[in-house]
Amino acid sequence: MIRGDGESADTLNLFANETILQEYHQMGRPAKPSPRRWPLPSPKSSIILGGLFVRADGPGERSFLAQISLACFVSAMSDPYFQQLFAQRIGGANYGKGTEIYKFEKIKRAKRKALAEHPERKLVDFGIGENDAMADESVRRVMAEEINKPDNRGYADNGILAFKEAVAKFMMREFHVELDPVTEINHCIGSKPMLAMLPAALIDPGDVTLMTVPGYPVAGTHTKYYGGEVYRLPLLAENDFFPDLDAIPEDIRRRAKLLVINYPNSPTGKVATRAFYEKVIDFAMTNQIVVAQDAAHIMLTYETKPFSFLEVPGARDVGVEIHSLSKGWNMIGWRMGWVCGHERLVRALADVKDNCDSGQFIATQKAAAAALNDAEIPRQTRAKYRRRLEKLVATLRRCGFDCRMPGGSYFLYTPTPKAIADGTQFPTAEAFSQYLICEHSICTVPWDDAGSYLRFSATYEAADEAAEDALMDETERRMKQIGPVFS
Repeated sequence: MIRGDGESADTLNLFANETILQEYHQMGRPAKPSPRRWPLPSPKSSIILGGLFVRADGPGERSFLAQISLACFVSAMSDPYFQQLFAQRIGGANYGKGTEIYKFEKIKRAKRKALAEHPERKLVDFGIGENDAMADESVRRVMAEEINKPDNRGYADNGILAFKEAVAKFMMREFHVELDPVTEINHCIGSKPMLAMLPAALIDPGDVTLMTVPGYPVAGTHTKYYGGEVYRLPLLAENDFFPDLDAIPEDIRRRAKLLVINYPNSPTGKVATRAFYEKVIDFAMTNQIVVAQDAAHIMLTYETKPFSFLEVPGARDVGVEIHSLSKGWNMIGWRMGWVCGHERLVRALADVKDNCDSGQFIATQKAAAAALNDAEIPRQTRAKYRRRLEKLVATLRRCGFDCRMPGGSYFLYTPTPKAIADGTQFPTAEAFSQYLICEHSICTVPWDDAGSYLRFSATYEAADEAAEDALMDETERRMKQIGPVFS
C-alpha cells in the first residue's frame, strides 16, 4: 500500500500524471488517483515527494515506485520555482494545472471545429457580446485632434474635469439627476475595473456580497479575493427576473455589505421598475447594505425611456450607479465609464482606483465627453438594436421559440429546447448550444444558472438591413431544419 503522510495533497501531482495512471492500469490494477492513498504493488521502500513522505510496502515491482519518483521529479523540474508561491485565491500551487474548460472557451473551440469541418457553411454568430460598429465619426474626429496635443500626454489620475462635467450634463439631460461633477462623479477605465474595485472599498473577510445570477461575475470574483463570500440571487421567470430579496436568510443579510444589481439586465433583458428600485432602497437602508447598480446597458432601453437608479428618492443615500460608454456609444475598446452617486462612496472608490491605475488617456476622456454631449449617438444605437431584436424575436418565434422582445440590452434570453425533431434530448442549455454550433454553425451563449436558457446577441456583423434580413432567413431555415421541441 502506498501512503502519503503530510498535510498538503497538492504535492502529489504524480497522481494526475496520465502515463503513471495508464501504466498502473495496464498492470491489472484499477487506477485510483486518490491524493491520500493508492494501492499498488511494491516492495517495502519509500520516497519523499515534495515534502510528503510516501511509503510502499507489499509484494510487487520495485521499478514502479522508481517510475513514480522519476515522474514526480520530472514534473517538479518542469515547474518554475514560484509555482508554490501563487496565492490560493487563484489556485495556489495548482495554478495553471486545471483541466476545467470554461463556457466561453468551449464556445470558441466549437466555433473553430465547425469552421474547420464545414468551411462551406457560414457561421451564424449570435454569441458575440460587443457592438459591431465603430464609434461615431464625430467622436473619432475629436480623438484624432486631441491625440496630438502635448497637454494630453500626462497622467489623468482620477479624471479630468471636462469629462466629469460632461457626465453631469448627460445625467441631467437624460435622467433629471443633478450631480456635483467634482465630488459625486469619477471616471473609470470601463465599468469592469470599477466593479472589481467595489469589494476593495467594502469587503473584509467574512463579509457577503449579494449578486444576481446569471450575470457578470467580476464583483463576486474580487469579493472572494478579499476573503468575502458571494450569495447568489437567481433571476427566475416566476419572479419576473427580479431577485427575491425577501428570501435572503437573516444570517446572510446580517453579514452582507454589498448588493450588486444590473438593469437593464444582462442577459435577461429585464428593465427595472420604480417599484423595484424603491424596494432595493428600503432593503439597503433596513439592512445597512451598499447598492451598486451596473447601468452598462441603460441607453439600450426599449420598453420605456432609459431610467436611472439615481432618479429614485433615497438611491443616492444607499449607493452608486456605474455607467459605460461601450454599449450605447459603440465605444467597446475605448474603455471609458464612470461611477456616480453618494459622495463618500465615490471618494472611497476613487481612493482605491488611485492605487490601481493612473487614469484613462486624457485624449480618450475628451473624445468621450464629446460623445456624451451628442444625444443622437445613443438614440441611433438604440434604434439599430431594437430593429435587429424585433427581427430576431419574430424569426425565432416562427421556429417555435417562446420569446418576446427584451425590455433592454442587445441580448435575447429565451428558454432552451428540451429536444429536437429527431428525438435527441438536451439536458442543459450548454448541451444544446454545443449542438447548434457543431452541427449547424449557429453560435449562442448558454446559461444554466437559473434555468436552461440561450442568449442570442443582436451584435452580429451585418453591413445593412438587407444583410440583416438575409441572416434572419438563413437562421430560420436552419432552425426549422432542426425542429426544436419545447415540451
